[in-house]
Amino acid sequence: MKKNIAVILAALMLLALFGCGGKQEPDETAPDAQTAEGTNAPADESATFTFTDSVGRTVELPKNIERVAISGPLAQIVVFALCPDRLVGIASKWDKTAEQYLATEYYNLPELGQLYGGKGELNLETLLASGAQVVIDVGEPKGTITEDLDALSEQTGIPFVHITATISTMGDAYRKLGELLHMPDEAETLAAYCDEVYARTLKIADGVDKANLLYITGDQGLNVIAKDSYHAEIIDLLSNNLAVVDSPSSKGTGNEVDMEQIMLWNPDVILFAPGSVYQSVGSDPLWSGIKAIQTGNYYEVPTGPYNWMGFPPSVQRILGMMWMEKLLYPDAADYDLYAEVAQYFKLFYHCELSEEAFNALVKNSIGAKAALAPAA
Repeated sequence: MKKNIAVILAALMLLALFGCGGKQEPDETAPDAQTAEGTNAPADESATFTFTDSVGRTVELPKNIERVAISGPLAQIVVFALCPDRLVGIASKWDKTAEQYLATEYYNLPELGQLYGGKGELNLETLLASGAQVVIDVGEPKGTITEDLDALSEQTGIPFVHITATISTMGDAYRKLGELLHMPDEAETLAAYCDEVYARTLKIADGVDKANLLYITGDQGLNVIAKDSYHAEIIDLLSNNLAVVDSPSSKGTGNEVDMEQIMLWNPDVILFAPGSVYQSVGSDPLWSGIKAIQTGNYYEVPTGPYNWMGFPPSVQRILGMMWMEKLLYPDAADYDLYAEVAQYFKLFYHCELSEEAFNALVKNSIGAKAALAPAA
């Protein structure tokens, strides 16, 4: 990651000096040309403010932040909801299903890579060329987060900040982002929504007998999302997660197990991740002795434009919470799932979700007692 960074920085500084993307004169028609006084004078891009991120790092940032980069897919989903027009790139390509929901200008942003995990590390050359004024990391803080972000800030000259977010603290994460980006009202709309849905989920979870459940992943169906892992937050909240293992994996692929162990757990309900073995288990003799398969209580997790249960474990897990509640406890979840999902898509993906599109999303995911959207 550090290799050739000085060369890249020098080259980009020269490009800026000689007109390749740089501005020699203020552009009074640009969004950042407006000032608090309402004059036509350009905003002072040298003005700064100090911001304390979620791990206690005090960072100096431009006061007028119009160009935002993100550190990975989890941050991408969270930040996109708040300020899609400020993003200078995406961590990785959206799932192919995203094209039917997102405007083209968002779908085709340049790829920046990601800081932790994934298929490719952060592309510093693309990041530096993007003109980003800040890089935002969102999620569970890694043990070396302070050192990592300090080093990257020093190497690139771009401030890096971390916003901690779990499914229970997503509202506060949006408020922190609102403080960072000077968007308190927009952030509060999203924060209040997250808080409201989570509070309703807690109420439902506290009032039901929880189902004995496994969440199974992998193209062989031999991985589970283990209890007490970061990826299992909503699974543990809304079910009796039978996948108790010695060392819960922090990866979205979960912990590898064998068929004998799955049979010993013998869940009443199985949720299969997209791309797993949902389509074949009903006719597979290996699975025929498991209660969930015998009773037909197995389902495929909805996906579009991301897996609703995680991978990455971002704010879209709110969709997973609402879906799980309606699937497992339809009497307690006395709401119209289509209306709830459509509201989420409008707030977080900035698009209208038709009933037809919703029904396609949940076609393998809803039991007989959980209501689909009414026919058009």
